[in-house]
Amino acid sequence: MTVDTSSAGDAGVRAEAGELAVAAAVAAGEAVLTRRFGSAITLVSPEHLSGSGPATVVRARVVSSSFALPRTLVVKHYPDPPEAGRPDPFAQEAVSYQLFTALAPDERMCPELLAHDGGHRVLVIEDLGRAPTLQDKLTARDSRAAERALLSWARSLGRLHASTASREADFNALLRRLGGPVRTDNDGLAGLADDVEELLSELLDVPVPEAVRERVAEAIAQARSAAFRAFSPVELSPENNLVTGSGVRFLDFERGRVRTALVDASCLRLPFVSDPRAMALPAGMSEAMIAAWRAEIVDVWPSFADDVELAKQLTISEMLQVWQITRDLLPHLDLTRHATPVSREAALVTWWRELARHAGYSRLTEVAEHSTRVAAALAARLGPHADLAFYPAFR
Repeated sequence: MTVDTSSAGDAGVRAEAGELAVAAAVAAGEAVLTRRFGSAITLVSPEHLSGSGPATVVRARVVSSSFALPRTLVVKHYPDPPEAGRPDPFAQEAVSYQLFTALAPDERMCPELLAHDGGHRVLVIEDLGRAPTLQDKLTARDSRAAERALLSWARSLGRLHASTASREADFNALLRRLGGPVRTDNDGLAGLADDVEELLSELLDVPVPEAVRERVAEAIAQARSAAFRAFSPVELSPENNLVTGSGVRFLDFERGRVRTALVDASCLRLPFVSDPRAMALPAGMSEAMIAAWRAEIVDVWPSFADDVELAKQLTISEMLQVWQITRDLLPHLDLTRHATPVSREAALVTWWRELARHAGYSRLTEVAEHSTRVAAALAARLGPHADLAFYPAFR
């Protein structure tokens, strides 16, 4: 008899690789802290924090020193160099934290940056502790707590936009200093209308009227416009937000950049659209979140005090989001089987239905009618249960 030890061997290799990665992160953190404060600083009791990005993230305790450092810190180490010609996640994150650390504490919607080093590709940031994430709140069974967390998230997003509305030049200058290429709003928009029109025609037999293409062109122009630009974390998944006693705090800036704030605001209507586990929110929740966001930014952008103007701008941005996610998702969906309520198929149907509803409210008739046809074509293929389920907190 032979015993298959390959799985155990693979697990051992992974564990050893993880230990080496943690050790490298701790060493890089100690090096940058020592250089920052001019005296040796030792980190002990490292705890590997899970994450989906390229960084090794470690919480570690600071051995007693003469410096006013917190008792624990978080180290983010990017051991691999960036791909040639691609945005550098280390540079994006380091510059994002630099931007916020320069602000007053009450305007800082993230942990404080304590030290960073481009040579070691490491950041040392404030440890916000073991607070629950927004994902934790949405998957628990307390609807009131989930509502409070969502409204806090929307307010924090508004404060983040308001405090960085005039900081694009600063952000880009810092990014160039670290050697990272400045990302533009052309990323992902080239050929969007043609790509989606072809997909809708071939897979759903739904044509795109010229009037709708004109609205898509308007949405792309809005995304590239100099108006309403502010910093965005870009990655708005609920697991990247900590629910603290001082409000929601953003954690992941590996894709951080300056872009129109309307892209983020449209995610209040399409909650966490880029998250593969995105689910639905109950009626009225998105509207309450938008109101919370608007209260924070209306002094910076007074035109958003006008309900009609804000609704139209949000709908145009929402349309762009739906078209982009359709280009990404539709070719990979199985349109031959009935969708389950927790699936990307059900999500896509729901988002097209929501776009149709909001376009109708904003009197964008051609968009509403076309979105209704797309949603109906998807539902005809995916079955009667192609409605996205609520997050567990709201079931």
